[in-house]
Amino acid sequence: MKIIDKLVNLPPGQPFYSFEYFPPKTEEGLANLYDRLKRMSYLNPLFASFTWGAGGSTIERTSEMCAISQSGFGLETCMHLTCTNVNRDIIKEALNDAKDNGIQNILALRGDPPRGQEYWSSCDSGFNYALDLVKFIRREYGDYFCIGVAGYPEGHPDSDDKQQDLRFLKEKVDAGADFIITQMFFDVDIFVKWEKECRKIGITVPIIPGIMPIQGYNSFRRIINLCKVYVPSSILNALEPIKHDDQAVKDYGVQLAITMISTLRQNYSVCGFHLCTLNLEKSVRLILEELGLVPTEEQRIQAFNNRRRSSLFLYGNGIIKEEPDGSVPAARPIIWKNQGADYVGRSEDWDNFPNGRFGSSKSPAFGEVDGYGGTVKIPVPNALAYWNYPTTVADITQLFMDYISGNTPLLPWSEEPLIAETDAIRVKLLQLNQLGFWTISSQPAVNGARSDDPVFGWGPRGGYVYQKAFVECFVNEEMLKNLLEKVKESPWITYYAATCGDEFRTNVKDDSPTAVTWGVFPGKEIVQPTIIEEVSFKTWKEEAFALWTEWEHLYPPGSPSQQLLNHIGNTWWLLNLVHHNYIEPGAIWEIFLGTD
Repeated sequence: MKIIDKLVNLPPGQPFYSFEYFPPKTEEGLANLYDRLKRMSYLNPLFASFTWGAGGSTIERTSEMCAISQSGFGLETCMHLTCTNVNRDIIKEALNDAKDNGIQNILALRGDPPRGQEYWSSCDSGFNYALDLVKFIRREYGDYFCIGVAGYPEGHPDSDDKQQDLRFLKEKVDAGADFIITQMFFDVDIFVKWEKECRKIGITVPIIPGIMPIQGYNSFRRIINLCKVYVPSSILNALEPIKHDDQAVKDYGVQLAITMISTLRQNYSVCGFHLCTLNLEKSVRLILEELGLVPTEEQRIQAFNNRRRSSLFLYGNGIIKEEPDGSVPAARPIIWKNQGADYVGRSEDWDNFPNGRFGSSKSPAFGEVDGYGGTVKIPVPNALAYWNYPTTVADITQLFMDYISGNTPLLPWSEEPLIAETDAIRVKLLQLNQLGFWTISSQPAVNGARSDDPVFGWGPRGGYVYQKAFVECFVNEEMLKNLLEKVKESPWITYYAATCGDEFRTNVKDDSPTAVTWGVFPGKEIVQPTIIEEVSFKTWKEEAFALWTEWEHLYPPGSPSQQLLNHIGNTWWLLNLVHHNYIEPGAIWEIFLGTD
């Protein structure tokens, strides 16, 4: 069914909500997302949408997820479709697959432009903007598809003219778009003002505000920086004292989303919301429960225990009603047919911490913070200003050292300045980089710091936290060989190393994960939020080397900078080395630097 038809047929003032997911990076993550989708389908979203990776990189997985969501879980499904630098045949194939699977809803997006497009030819598809994609779908498929497009309450990140953005949005609607989903925002007033401007210029289609619950402080900071989203000082001030307590940040994110949605519903009669789940579950459920839009946990358990009673149904607004004549109520019941015990019995928060690449590779949220994959997401002029035109290995070494020193704000693998705990090892990292170990991730050893420690602490008060030191870096073949000879002499070290191709080395005897960060808190099991394992390392290395290619594409083909970056990306190694003796905080540096 078309989303626009569902929206039109809703009773006036009827609240609704939809969920957004992205394709997981691993097969186990995908399998676990399907379990999660099954549970979340009982929350009765109006529809679920699934993102596409940049350049159509996840087309097969996105198409599969959409088909299973539609047929397997009964979710009305909306497939994201980006067109920039995507071959026309791929677009057509994706749309035909969607049609064959009964999917009638497409979110038509431009997507990221090809990196270094002034030097590198993009696909000759005729798709430069989302408007081109909307026109293509309408021309080729008529009215079969319901088409959504993106709206930007704060203006498109690549544009300085907000009025021009509005005119472009109006063109997309006039070309056949049926509804609009906005980019996330954290200032309700900005959305309200923008929506009024949309209506003023004649945009009449439904506008669904995008809401992203804050799931973690670091991922929140990265996303708002990438998307150039304004955050009121009241939110930043509230997060500052709790930023090291992951649970407190999540709890705040839930309450903030509830406040924003309640304000829009009560003060501005906004009835629907698109929730960006980041492939996580618990925060979304809590938001909907506290808003009274789904049954509470107690009500679900009660209904589960009585599911055999055919006259018991749960409404979407959380009210339990028993019809005297046993008839089916008209208002969106949860039907218990084919429902397994995992609806109330399976853990929904086992992978809550963290949501990035150091979590469990089995998590649907593993390796991502925004769902669109790794790319150099800053404008080309900014990137060139930061990284200049390197022509020698020494130039690259200096860039990494400038980042460690704070003289360069970011690198392709590190999009924010170093965090406070890195001050404890900054001198050592400078020494490593000067030797040619280009570090992209690291942490110091910590043996029982209080959980409220201003530098190393995290989690709730009253606990203690521990860390094994690790370093992740790029290194050339000769230096890696010499380092691994030293590693053979130490029983404390494990490592993974890989090139951009198939070469892989490790001294880990099996594929068991290694917890390198853990915490002990009152009344809780030991929490292990940071894990290093073979499958996650191999998944990450694909992205890590792809960023060399992204950087390379900033420069003309054949130029000294392009050739240098191409050579490094194709011949150097990515190394992750963990020292398991966290009692001796300086032990890891002896492997790299020797004893003082």
